[in-house]
Amino acid sequence: QVQLVESGGGLVQAGGSLRLSCTASGSSFSIMGWYRQAPGKQRELVASITSGGNTNYADSVKGRFTISRDNAKNAVYLQMNSLKPEDTAVYYCNARVLWHNYWGQGTQVTVSS
Repeated sequence: QVQLVESGGGLVQAGGSLRLSCTASGSSFSIMGWYRQAPGKQRELVASITSGGNTNYADSVKGRFTISRDNAKNAVYLQMNSLKPEDTAVYYCNARVLWHNYWGQGTQVTVSS
């Protein structure tokens, strides 16, 4: 059974930093990443990383967020710097293998102005 467990969300002032972590169990994954969903908005991709280390970022976070991955630990991380109030959302860990798509429970990130 696949499980994704996230940690690291919280409340931070604008300009601050947070680091999200997600540890997966039950499988290895070709792509891992982070999505976010703000109130009243659709869930959107923040960043993703392949098992080979290729990364993809939303334009809104390029230069501020960094995704990384530890394949041995089956973990993915999101370092978020220079946070803005518009980054406030629930952040979800995502992991994909073949046609299967798995989600974590979500962690709240709130950035105050």
